[in-house]
Amino acid sequence: MTATAPDFTHETAAHARGLGLVAGVDEVGRGPLAGPVVAAAVILDPARIPPGLGDSKALTAARRDALFAALKECAEIGIALASVEEIDRINILEASHLAMTRALAALPRAPDLALIDGNRLPGDLTCAGEAVVKGDARCLSIAAASIAAKCTRDAIMVDLAQQHPGYGWERNMGYPTQAHRVALRDLGVTPHHRRSFRPVHNILYQEIS
Repeated sequence: MTATAPDFTHETAAHARGLGLVAGVDEVGRGPLAGPVVAAAVILDPARIPPGLGDSKALTAARRDALFAALKECAEIGIALASVEEIDRINILEASHLAMTRALAALPRAPDLALIDGNRLPGDLTCAGEAVVKGDARCLSIAAASIAAKCTRDAIMVDLAQQHPGYGWERNMGYPTQAHRVALRDLGVTPHHRRSFRPVHNILYQEIS
């Protein structure tokens, strides 16, 4: 393992403090113009950690899929989302935190500590929490959660792309690429677009005015 790879330091320190079950938590999908935000919580078995776990953004799609399949065999995983409607109603940060708390609740066993990627904790955690900046690149449990969340959200967007062809969601996963912006302008807004996000809001406003 290289010096820059995520490790089990945070989890080991928590175990040394008497905290038995430690979950890593991450979300995917804050930036897209379309689709839900998806979060995952993962409790790793220290004796059965799949080799090669890393930040999902640094892995190929094939490698992510293989690691996600491995995690399903040896880790406890909770996955949840916050819908486009919830994103528009409470804002993307709060929706991300909502998805995280739902993912923790979806775990088979309640953790004693949640290691949360980022610099802020959800306000309604039901267990102890620790924010880990750049956690997906530093902490193995958070890296595992980033992989689970990314694979799940990508699958959702590929499915939505079949229902709404032309936006390229199977490639851009709803992110505001130039091709997606052009399709949004030419094809209009779908029910899966986030109306509170400026590029979508501006098109709706132009249609109304």
